Amino acid sequence: MVSPLRRSEVFSFPESVNEIAARTVAGLVVVLTGAYLLTGSGWLLAILAYGFVARVFTGPTLSPLGQLATRVIVPRLGLPERKVPGPPKRFAQSIGAVLSLTASALHVSGASGAALLVVALIIGAALLEAAFGFCFGCVIFRRLMTAGIVPESVCAACNDLSSRLAPATIR
Repeated sequence: MVSPLRRSEVFSFPESVNEIAARTVAGLVVVLTGAYLLTGSGWLLAILAYGFVARVFTGPTLSPLGQLATRVIVPRLGLPERKVPGPPKRFAQSIGAVLSLTASALHVSGASGAALLVVALIIGAALLEAAFGFCFGCVIFRRLMTAGIVPESVCAACNDLSSRLAPATIR
């Protein structure tokens, strides 16, 4: 019998993440945001916002896109894992959460043009992550660390892992 997950296991973000999985999730975000741009269906924004918020608080655990990427797509790719620090990715997911919640609120309030602009920001960042491994949120996170706004203790692995793995993700 499988033991149920403890709350601390569900509501945690991994210290390191597989960059292949992160890029796959970004690709799925591109598909979802593209579907919104084509249809204007607000429920797609609700799914998008839920996914970002879920990933901020639980990593892939409660995120449908995270689960699809980590359990279905990435294992079938057969690529070796490429570990990158988790805190910058969590920060990037937080930016996505703010933007997707903003887009949802704008859509619901009837400001669909403004919602489209916010979604365009999301799709642009997600496309760069999916296609090239360039993470805007990770860049901002790194600059905040360099400026001393984010203490190094938040991501001690950033210095170590960023020098060895996926340098484009953290620069």
